[in-house]
Amino acid sequence: MSIRIRLAVLAVTGLLVAGCTSAGGGAPAATPDRRATADATPSDTGAVPSATAATPPLPASLTGQRPDWKSCPAAGPDRAKPGRNWRCATVKVPLDHAKPEGATIPIALIRKEAGRKADRIGSLLFNFGGPGASGVDILPQVEEDYRKLGERYDLVGFDPRGVNRSAGVVCRTDAEQAAAEATVDLTPDSAAEEAAYLEDNAAFAAGCARRSGKVVPYTTTTATARDLDLIRRVLGDAKLHYFGISYGTQLGGTYAHLFPKNVGRLVLDAVVDPTADTVGHARHQTIGFQRALGNYLKSTGQDPEDGTERIARLLRKLDRAPLTVGERRLTEGLALTGIAVTLYGQSNWPLLTAALADAEKGRGGALLELADYYNDRDANGHYATQTHSQRAISCADSSARPTAAEAKALIPEFRRLSPVFGEFLAWDTAGWCAEWPVKGERATPEASAPGAAPVLVVGTTGDPATPYEGAEKMAKELGTGVGVLVTNEGEGHGAYGTSSCVTATIDAYLLDGKVPAYGKTCSSGTARSGA
Repeated sequence: MSIRIRLAVLAVTGLLVAGCTSAGGGAPAATPDRRATADATPSDTGAVPSATAATPPLPASLTGQRPDWKSCPAAGPDRAKPGRNWRCATVKVPLDHAKPEGATIPIALIRKEAGRKADRIGSLLFNFGGPGASGVDILPQVEEDYRKLGERYDLVGFDPRGVNRSAGVVCRTDAEQAAAEATVDLTPDSAAEEAAYLEDNAAFAAGCARRSGKVVPYTTTTATARDLDLIRRVLGDAKLHYFGISYGTQLGGTYAHLFPKNVGRLVLDAVVDPTADTVGHARHQTIGFQRALGNYLKSTGQDPEDGTERIARLLRKLDRAPLTVGERRLTEGLALTGIAVTLYGQSNWPLLTAALADAEKGRGGALLELADYYNDRDANGHYATQTHSQRAISCADSSARPTAAEAKALIPEFRRLSPVFGEFLAWDTAGWCAEWPVKGERATPEASAPGAAPVLVVGTTGDPATPYEGAEKMAKELGTGVGVLVTNEGEGHGAYGTSSCVTATIDAYLLDGKVPAYGKTCSSGTARSGA
């Protein structure tokens, strides 16, 4: 089966992708330059620097930087060079913003200059989510989606700290990832499976500390938001113009909170709920993925309850007896990953129909190929490192450390919410950060931004990974007159480029400064007023 899945999949966020890829990769990423962290030293206490602590002013050696734009290296899953109009550079940022005169790390940038320089507004920075997605790799691949914006903005992608070329975190080898993927049960049913599950997560965390411990304490979203403000200054922009998708909305909300007076035109699409903690996000995604699965089943003429049970039955069967696919096996966890990947966009649903039909006939190749796409495992068995970065950022951000007992206590509720995804997502709350080598920053991020310019907050009603309710919460948290909610009545993770109405609304805001009425609703390419 030839997989052609829209790159919105790369913008996934939250615990589902974390668990589904705990033994695999993520968004396309080049080999990180670990030399960049050679002079970095973690904090003595192991604690992440405070989000609210005042930071000293940056030295002129950093604020006075001028990027040296050069030809870009090969990037992306096919290792292709970006087109000749793309140029690359690096900007130095403090490893620890509390010590701006100390060690630095490089932040990789990629830029395509505005097509109409006489009408240029400024730079438009993108974050495609993850956390851990490489903006340097992804932006050139999706430039056609932003062609209109690129007429008046310099399109700028970047690898956040701890990602890819920006002192990228590395935690384990390809062989270690493949072994875990093949043997670790993500929904353990016995004491032995539970022990193996927890031991694997501890081994992953230990690998991160061993290979990337000098940068791991400083990978918070707060630190990346501070990096963004330095990048803004270095690029010569008075205000930050920004397009954040999925996890990128958390980064955008954090930036607005820290630098409300520097907010230019910010778009947040496929919004992470800033009020949810680790368990809250898992609960949201259990509901969101089940909602998307039910919508898929209805679209194929199936009763959602019967269809859900049919899929749950297949997964139970794979849990007992994985399907052999060449020298590999389609496990329950890999099958769940393959199912999840197709729910990120309605155009992918036919792939799910075909893959499920094959698996029920004992052929697991299609679901395994889907899982490999999601995990970014290439034909040679090499995995990218987005999940390494993803865990580093997520665990640096979140102070929650649920135990195995607490996760098991969630299982009955989560199973009721989703017989397909519930048990996995309940277990994932304990598997993610329990053994992380540094403390997390806070239970939930800060997004209040009094005094900031209006920020567009776009939620899609059928979004599985960042359910619509998160957009409502983000708009409220940003504050009255700041968060402007736009509702997309539709399916998929992210609305720009899939809804003509949302696309036109965002374009009008970014290009002409037109702020829509709060509660504008788009449906089937049309719009109506109301919350």
